[in-house]
Amino acid sequence: MVKRPTRRFNEKTLTKGQLRKLNALRKSLGKDIADRAFGEWLETSGVERGTAEDKGAAAVAEALSPLIKSKKLRIPRGGYLVKRWRDQVVVKAASPGK
Repeated sequence: MVKRPTRRFNEKTLTKGQLRKLNALRKSLGKDIADRAFGEWLETSGVERGTAEDKGAAAVAEALSPLIKSKKLRIPRGGYLVKRWRDQVVVKAASPGK
């Protein structure tokens, strides 16, 4: 019987949760079976790294985009830092080094 390659993923590109799942599978099923099962799960899950959308950032972008298009608001390079503090919103210019 010809042995198929079992790894269809790169461990360095996995998220922390995916690595935990892989390690748990390896402990319970063994390395070969776990790698094969995890590779198939990863292909069918359709979840890609970094695809989760930040709802707060989306709301801010949606609120500011009409002002930017009408040229009533200009956001310089480097942007701003937005924080919540004592039931207020504090907006400061982002420092260039950060």
